[in-house]
Amino acid sequence: MNYFPVFFDLTQQAVLVVGGGEVALRKVLLLERSGAAITLVAPQVHPELEERAAAGKIKLAVREFVPDDLKGARLVIVATSRRAVNRWIAALSEARNIPVNVVDDREASRFIVPAIIDRDPVLVAISTAGTSPVLARRLRERLEAAIPKKIGDLALWLRALRHSARRRLRNTDERRRFFETIVDGLAARRFIEGDAHGAQRLAQQLLAGAASSPRAAGDVTLVGAGPGDPELLTLKALRALQDADVILHDRLVPEALLDLSRRDAARICVGKAAGSIGSSQQEINALLIEHALRGKRVVRLKGGDPFIFGRGGEELEALSKAHIPFSVIPGVTAASGCAAYAGIPLRTATTRTASRS
Repeated sequence: MNYFPVFFDLTQQAVLVVGGGEVALRKVLLLERSGAAITLVAPQVHPELEERAAAGKIKLAVREFVPDDLKGARLVIVATSRRAVNRWIAALSEARNIPVNVVDDREASRFIVPAIIDRDPVLVAISTAGTSPVLARRLRERLEAAIPKKIGDLALWLRALRHSARRRLRNTDERRRFFETIVDGLAARRFIEGDAHGAQRLAQQLLAGAASSPRAAGDVTLVGAGPGDPELLTLKALRALQDADVILHDRLVPEALLDLSRRDAARICVGKAAGSIGSSQQEINALLIEHALRGKRVVRLKGGDPFIFGRGGEELEALSKAHIPFSVIPGVTAASGCAAYAGIPLRTATTRTASRS
C-alpha cells in the first residue's frame, strides 16, 4: 500500500485550512462534520465562508498565510491557486511533523482525502492513491447504491447489543459468531426494513440460545483455491475464508488470495516443496483435528481442486474418524484454468491426442 488508511478523531482538534475559494469551502464543509476546530486563512474569501465565520462555525483570518499560523495545528489542508505557495506551506508543515494535504498535488501531500460514503457512524473511504479522483467518485456512486441508508442505525443498534452479549457469552469467539448470525441473518434484515422491534426480539432469542447451548463445535472446510487468481475464487469459498478462524494453506496459494480472509485469522503454511522440509500429511491431519476440537472454524486451502492431486480424500478420512464435521468447496481445476488462460480448448487438445494415438 502506498497509503496507510486511518480515521482521525478530529473532535475539537485544531485544523488549518489555507485558501478561500470553492475548493477550500468544500474541505471546510467536510471538516465541520468531523467536529474539528477550523481556522481558515486567505486574503480573499468565498462569501459562504464569511457566513460560516459569522455564525461561529470557523475562525477566519482574511490575510496572507504566515508560518505562525501553523502553531498548534494538528492537520493542515492547503487549497490556494498558487503552486509555489502551496508547496512552501507543505514544506513548513512537514518540518513541524504536521500532516498536510495539498489539493491536487499528491507529491506535496503527506495524506490524501478519499471519496467518502457517510452513514454515520459507518464511514466508507475510497482512494485511488490520488491517481484518479474520477474513478474514486464512480466507485463511491456504485457503493452508495448498494449500501442501505439505515446501515448507520444498524451499527448503533449492534453497539447497544454488545453490553448484553458480553454479559451472557463466555468468550470472544462466541460473541463474534453471535454477531455474524445477527448481521448475516433475518434480524439485521428486519432492522434495515424498519422493523426494529422484530429485530430486537430475534436478537434476544438468538442470544438466549447461544448463552444456553454448549460450546460451539469446530468444523473443517476444504476449499479449492483454483489456479491462484483471487477473482477465480467462488463466492462460497470467499465466505468460508472470511468466516475462518484458522487457515491451513499450501505453499502455492498466493498472498493476494490469503488477504481476502479475516485480518485476525491464524494462517499456517503447511505446503510441501521438493528438497525442503515441509509438513507431512499426518501432521496436516493432526493440525486440522486439533484446531477443530478447540471449537475453531478451520479452512484447508488448497491450490486447484482439493481432489485432483490434492490428497483431500486422506484429510476427509482423518476428519471422519475423529468425528469432525467437514464440508468441501471445489475450486477451478488448475489445468482447466491454465488452458483457458492460454486459449486452448481442452476438448480439441484431447481429440488431437487421441487421433495421433
